[in-house]
Amino acid sequence: MPVWLKAVVLGIVQGLTEFLPISSTAHLLIGERLIGFDDPGSVFTEMIQLGSILAIVWLYRRKVLDVVMGLPSRPEARRFAAMLIVAVLPALAAGALASDFVEAVLHKSLATMAVAFIIGGIVMLAVERAATRPRTRAVDDTSTPQAFGIGLFQMLALVPGVSRSGATIVGGMLMGLDRPTAAEFSFFLAMPTMAATFAHSVLELRHQITADRTGELAIGFVFAFLASLVVVEPFLAVVRRRGFAPFAWYRILAGVVVLAGVYSGWLG
Repeated sequence: MPVWLKAVVLGIVQGLTEFLPISSTAHLLIGERLIGFDDPGSVFTEMIQLGSILAIVWLYRRKVLDVVMGLPSRPEARRFAAMLIVAVLPALAAGALASDFVEAVLHKSLATMAVAFIIGGIVMLAVERAATRPRTRAVDDTSTPQAFGIGLFQMLALVPGVSRSGATIVGGMLMGLDRPTAAEFSFFLAMPTMAATFAHSVLELRHQITADRTGELAIGFVFAFLASLVVVEPFLAVVRRRGFAPFAWYRILAGVVVLAGVYSGWLG
């Protein structure tokens, strides 16, 4: 398979999985091994996230512009921005302390990803079944303590296989948000979180972004953007109709398959 086609496949994988509670990082790392894609320093994995960031900003552009334009004069716009800042701080602090260990150790352990898949799926099923009547049914009504609680859950996403969206959605439901609101809060929180992660990655990896890799990076970016655009609305529709159980069962099944592959030797 030519490199450009591998970049297309992995860009689509990134876009389809970034906002689903199934871990885009784990899917990318596993996918790279399956198709034999060489990604020194995880440059490709880190850089193409920009496509997903821009896709979610585009999908929610009206809300983003409303908040940005309203910052000087509207208290509700400042409150919304402050809520996201409060929610993103725990993950930024955890990332600053643990990112080197995560990239050097956990990103290389398929068994860790598989176990995280399974545990995350079980937790999602448990939260779904134990969910009490939600107190918050709109993102704008999320309180600062709720936002901070969701931010604490987002720290778990440093472990590949946990899923940033999965952790924040589960955290949102435990904090009293209903399912669609928890999912939408996860989307908004993704903007500053992923933007900060991308900026950090650019600084760390700038010397490894060579001219001969710009083509595959551009292809991965474009297809990550396009795939992210098409997945958000169907995802919300599934959540409204069936909740998160389908994604939880997928996680458990995927985790079992990956574990079997690791211990049988065919997924090294």
